[in-house]
Amino acid sequence: MKRIALFRLFITVICTCAASFIVCAQNDGVFSITASIVKTPVMIGVKASPLTQLDITVPTGSKGVSIQKILYTLNKEALVAFEKIEVYATGPLQDFNTSRRFASVVPSSISGEIPFNITLPAGKHRLWVSATAKPGANMDAIIEARVTQVVTDKKIYTIAKEISSFKKHTGIAIRKKGDDKVNTYRIPGIVSTDKGTLLAVYDIRYNNSKDLPENIDVGLSRSTDGGRTWEPMKIIMDMGEPHENNGIGDPAILFDPVTKKTWVAALWSKGNRSIAGSEPGLSPDTTGQFVLASSDDDGLTWSAPINITAQVKNPVWHLYFQGPGSGIAMQNGTLVFPSQYWDEQQKPGIPHSAIIYSEDRGNTWKSGIGAKSNTTESQVVETTPGTLMLNMRDNLGKFRSVATTTDMGKTWKEHATSRSALADPVCMGSFIKTNIPVKGKMKDVLFFSNPNTALERYNMTIKASLDLGESWLPVNETLIDENECYGYSSLVKIDDNTIGMLYEGRGDLYFVRIPITEIIK
Repeated sequence: MKRIALFRLFITVICTCAASFIVCAQNDGVFSITASIVKTPVMIGVKASPLTQLDITVPTGSKGVSIQKILYTLNKEALVAFEKIEVYATGPLQDFNTSRRFASVVPSSISGEIPFNITLPAGKHRLWVSATAKPGANMDAIIEARVTQVVTDKKIYTIAKEISSFKKHTGIAIRKKGDDKVNTYRIPGIVSTDKGTLLAVYDIRYNNSKDLPENIDVGLSRSTDGGRTWEPMKIIMDMGEPHENNGIGDPAILFDPVTKKTWVAALWSKGNRSIAGSEPGLSPDTTGQFVLASSDDDGLTWSAPINITAQVKNPVWHLYFQGPGSGIAMQNGTLVFPSQYWDEQQKPGIPHSAIIYSEDRGNTWKSGIGAKSNTTESQVVETTPGTLMLNMRDNLGKFRSVATTTDMGKTWKEHATSRSALADPVCMGSFIKTNIPVKGKMKDVLFFSNPNTALERYNMTIKASLDLGESWLPVNETLIDENECYGYSSLVKIDDNTIGMLYEGRGDLYFVRIPITEIIK
């Protein structure tokens, strides 16, 4: 956890003897401690989720300080959710990891203690108090857990309770590094079908975390209970032998409410035919291929891959492929995937965000022109009938680019919020439109998620625009996870009260259910 969110709660430490409390304006010359609340969900299926970070300084020349126990309090939801609470040490100011565990307890009441006995020598130390969630823990529960006291052989240090919240969401890891002997899971996309089934797609990166060309297939996880539980992974796109140099990935997913068919788009790299290795042309031996698969039975079974490269790619371009993330069905029935092409300029070409679309329920596909040069991964919504808004990753950095079209990408107009409203560290972001109740009335609202920074990938955040993208007010956003991460995400409406977010950790894929009232204030 190298990056710390600006809002992170730093807690005053109070020294106490018996019943008297004295605020320590400075350390006592023997020991100083700072406690920080970590803004991350408690994840079901993860070995340990950090709750509180304790930074401890033992002054030079000291004989050391013996820590005997840590006291904590929980709300009822946390007590029900937690399988155990543990203390880890990570050495001098290192990130959270579970390599050095000092203590573990099973909580039996809303207040308790974690006994252990370690002596900290002179220097700086970091301890983590963490929790392990029970399988089947309530993902809608908001839990509160805080350290109240640190007891040493000399004094009791009480952590003052501030006004700021100790609340945490509960999430679930739907894929983790090492599951099914896979090195890394990346590039999430998610949709909800007409039956309320959630279909999540992603890269299965078998050998390492690298992009194509590598041994990569497209995987799918399916949930029929709003993301609380997930069925075993399916492989839905695999281009066969030789697996080591014949990968397919970067998926985007779309549900057609008329035909009830789900479509997945992906990039097939036969050999080195991804961004760095593709050449002008249409053949799989020359350039990356734009490939689709579909399901007619709510994601249970999938078609063989369908190659549409010749339909959508200009042969002079180096490469043409999808978003990734999710696509949409317009009000008139047109199906739209966000896309990107790398043009005919010097290899690998200049990238341009664009769209592909089908006006005949996916039988044939067409392509628009690029919305803006030097943009890549994008997401698309239909703001008003016939008007598409493209939200783009911009290689200039610091901000997202935004453009609109009223003629299916034949022409584009840069939007007033482009390069100013949405901070971005050159990363994929999610962008959806959904109709939800706002102050008692149904309203079309845009939701956006990404690492909410201008330089590095951390602070996964969901934002809402109540005026169809004309403005993004800071009041209508919520921080989900402050951890450094790979940063890709995909949003989905679960019901009128809940937004789901599938997002990347560092090789894992997490899913959270967020009340809309937490995003829209």
